[in-house]
Amino acid sequence: MTSTNPPGHGESVRASRHWWDSEAAEYHATHGEFLGATSPDGEFIWCPEGLHEGDWHLLGDVDGRDVLEIGAGSAPCSRWLAGQGARAVATDVSVGMLRVGAEAARRSTGRAGSVPLIQADAGRLPFTDASFDVVFSAFGAVPFVADTAGVMAEAARVLRPGGRFVFSVNHPMRWIFRDDPGVDGLVAVFPYFDRTPYTERDEDGRLTYVEHHRTVGDRIRELVAAGFIVRDLIEPEWPEWLEREWGQWSPLRGAIFPGTAIFVASLP
Repeated sequence: MTSTNPPGHGESVRASRHWWDSEAAEYHATHGEFLGATSPDGEFIWCPEGLHEGDWHLLGDVDGRDVLEIGAGSAPCSRWLAGQGARAVATDVSVGMLRVGAEAARRSTGRAGSVPLIQADAGRLPFTDASFDVVFSAFGAVPFVADTAGVMAEAARVLRPGGRFVFSVNHPMRWIFRDDPGVDGLVAVFPYFDRTPYTERDEDGRLTYVEHHRTVGDRIRELVAAGFIVRDLIEPEWPEWLEREWGQWSPLRGAIFPGTAIFVASLP
């Protein structure tokens, strides 16, 4: 359902924290292997299309650099980066998701086992200015925060001059289609320009899930307003080798239009 009174920052944070705490086990049972989430040394998959940071190097050379992940979930990406020499720090609003990451990290014999896992709101990062060389989010945080411009501003605040910010999200054009990986998901039925968030509420009216919609232009304007230079926008094509469905992502839809947008930006 959608709400005529869009939830604000605090309500969105509370709903996301509760949702991901309660869904952590099921989420990892369904997607954990694909993401390398239970691997002690992690993996870095950007999106359901399977783009791996080891192939794309969107973050650049991370060896010896301070790297912050926001919306880390169980932090497989940060663990993988630690193995590449990064001083990685992972944050997520859900302690349930972070607990899965902590359990995996305990089995690591390398640097992946020492990645700090911090419960934090992406719009209120608990770090001093200019603390990191790279900030990123792989399908975490950004779609679930009401004030996404605030997330961009926070990323800019904690980055050092010349720092890089990369994040992947549902491609905004996906908003116009039903959340269906089959033929019914090929028909455009919702207005692209309607920013009303998708919400779910319990029988008492409490918000239990929320996703906020922004257009491609919105995302770019938010980045520019935060002081970033937009370097690239990647719209991954569906790979021939991948037959896996993930929610609304499928080979059928992926062959026709993009499911993911990856924004690459940097500070001057």
